Amino acid sequence: MKLRIAILTIVALTAFAANSILARAALTQTAIDPLSFTAIRIVAGALMLWLIVRFRPGLADGRGTWGSALALFGYAILFAVAYLSLTAATGALLLFGAVQVTMVSWSLLTGDRLTPRQWIGFALALAGLVWLLLPGLAAPPPVPAGLMIAAGIAWGIYTLRARGAGDPTRVTASNFLLASIPAVLIAAVFSGRASLDFTGILLAAASGALASGLGYAIWYAALKHIQTSTAAVAQLSVPVITAVAGVGLLAEPISLRLALAGAAVLGGIALVAVKGNQAAPPQRCSEAPEDKDSK
Repeated sequence: MKLRIAILTIVALTAFAANSILARAALTQTAIDPLSFTAIRIVAGALMLWLIVRFRPGLADGRGTWGSALALFGYAILFAVAYLSLTAATGALLLFGAVQVTMVSWSLLTGDRLTPRQWIGFALALAGLVWLLLPGLAAPPPVPAGLMIAAGIAWGIYTLRARGAGDPTRVTASNFLLASIPAVLIAAVFSGRASLDFTGILLAAASGALASGLGYAIWYAALKHIQTSTAAVAQLSVPVITAVAGVGLLAEPISLRLALAGAAVLGGIALVAVKGNQAAPPQRCSEAPEDKDSK
């Protein structure tokens, strides 16, 4: 049983990292444009999740909402446009960091308290992101970096809205279906500027059906058997997997600045995610986000 859960977790985390690799490859090495990529990705994800919900018995109730669907669409389109100019590793780190900072910030605003160790981790993660974005030869382009941070904020909002909404696979399937409507409409409006080729369509479909739809379903299956803090720390591997795959598959460079900033961001998030052994105060310290997708 433990081996099965470990395998499911590894497969899901690899799928999340694959989203960055597939997007970067499609948007820089094929003719597909970001709007078409996003529409195909979301529709393919909706179809995969619908099939899973349709043929997997025992799922609890759960429905998506337009607010969550629009947050999902916002994440997906910003993610695609940003990856026109960012490396896979830089994009994954900015996305992951923005998601986690958004969720921790919301927890603080709603009354959660952090231990001194968690505050140090939160400050370290923020400092790592700021350092990565400071002007210099190794800094990512500011506009695409800002778009990816905005994508991370949108995904953080989506995650917060989805909590407690019912079975996560069914809710995600519903939200993907709703999000496909604005994605297809906007792609249709700008169809005169669309650019497509077979490889780009294939990569976009793989990003939606396999890395997103199937990846989320596998992750939710694994989450039933692992602790929240364990899940949060496991997600730290996603930017690392992305960086290694970016070097090996896309021949992307890893700068010293990216490596050190990444270590600060991921190390800081780890300090926030893992609860200490102190006795819990009347208001419990915020736990690491249960969700999943940073993906």
